[in-house]
Amino acid sequence: MTDLDLCYMPATEALRRFKAKSLSPVELMRAVIDRAQEVEPKINAFTYTYFDEAMEKARAAEAKYMKTDARTRALEGLPVGVKDESYIKGKPTSNASLTLKDFVAVKTSPLNERILRAGGIVHARTATPEFSCAGYTNSKLWGVTRNPWNPAFTPGGSSGGSAASLAAGTSMLATGSDIGGSIRIPASCCGVVGFKAPYGRNPEELPFNLDFYCHTGPLARSISDCILLQNVTSGPHPHDITTLRPKLRLPTHYKPIDGWKIAFSMDLGFFEVDEEVRANTHAMLDRLRSLGATIEEVDLGWGPDVLDAALAYLEHLFGASIAPLLDEHADDLTSYARAFAEKGRKSTSADFLRTLEVAGEMYMTLGPILEKYDLFVCPTNALPAVPADFDQSSGTVTINGKVVNPMLGWVMTAPFNMMSRCPVLSVPSGRASNGVPTGLQLVGKTYRDQDVFRAAMALEEGRAWYGDDAHRPEL
Repeated sequence: MTDLDLCYMPATEALRRFKAKSLSPVELMRAVIDRAQEVEPKINAFTYTYFDEAMEKARAAEAKYMKTDARTRALEGLPVGVKDESYIKGKPTSNASLTLKDFVAVKTSPLNERILRAGGIVHARTATPEFSCAGYTNSKLWGVTRNPWNPAFTPGGSSGGSAASLAAGTSMLATGSDIGGSIRIPASCCGVVGFKAPYGRNPEELPFNLDFYCHTGPLARSISDCILLQNVTSGPHPHDITTLRPKLRLPTHYKPIDGWKIAFSMDLGFFEVDEEVRANTHAMLDRLRSLGATIEEVDLGWGPDVLDAALAYLEHLFGASIAPLLDEHADDLTSYARAFAEKGRKSTSADFLRTLEVAGEMYMTLGPILEKYDLFVCPTNALPAVPADFDQSSGTVTINGKVVNPMLGWVMTAPFNMMSRCPVLSVPSGRASNGVPTGLQLVGKTYRDQDVFRAAMALEEGRAWYGDDAHRPEL
């Protein structure tokens, strides 16, 4: 087995090998760090790195596995990339902003707390756009993060560094947050798995734990790895009143989906969808049929007001959260963060109320559909990706010759932040002619997380998403 094979090994397999003493956490960490040092100049997925510290922790994990009576933890010895947005006490968190370049956290975020307690080793922080307010990943502080499959394009955002790192083989698992698609957009762009857990399933920092659009969750290269991390991070937390009781532990094995009825929409009623995305989605629908599922196209009755409402909501809360920086730090902000903050200042309570009305109207049609079907599916992104150096405050996005909204018009994720109690899993659906992957969203009934994982496990069976050189990016 080569070092590259180690870097792309499923995390679940690495844990089995650790326990069998056929692989050392030190050996794995060294391979991952060497890989990062080789490819980081090409993709720029990391902000801060802790390679020396990570090797020390890997040696400690190795010593634990060598003991015959060792009680190892769920993530013991695994390299985990953590988004440079959440906190780890005593370490910097930049949010990709010049305004926070000297900030050092005085506490650890609940999600990271759980990863560290489970034995995960944070070897690096993963890149984001400034304040995570874009579907791509570039900033004044850290520069441009690129897609390992085609560096001319973005790995997505805002958890773009996490997805790029997984695709490049420089993390075994990674974290993300999703307020408008920020886990699923990069999962699709990079050909990995990303889970938007239902609202309240995973803990989040104040005040955005109280924002029902906002979710934290895992990214991984396989369904089993995604389940592994999700089972570590989920459950009630004493600092987050929104977290759900009891803790849901996802099974690791599932029955087939033979006999399932699955609803689908290619465009959710109003998106312009790229032809290659359409083709890859149809291929996935055929695969679901081959697994014994019945596929029926449905009309959600949604229109462009959905996208308008999503943008208005994000501007009202998310934009307003960074608006105070305009007074003294406007010149330090990226153009896209500045534009977002300015829109936040203009938002009114009436604008916000309308977003809630639209969300309620949306579920009046989606809810009955989910009761009738076992699952709903649609593309994750309407376009494989935008350029790596894209700027939504000044750039134009065109799909099939039509100009769409540059922030949310090329991604089909935000409607399911509005439907926040629905679990949504993005899985790879193929690749476009430019090499950039595409994705499929699996949407479940409210709080029925196991349904989306059951379907995903069936789709993954017999497919090596990153199992050999032919299914890995050339870097």
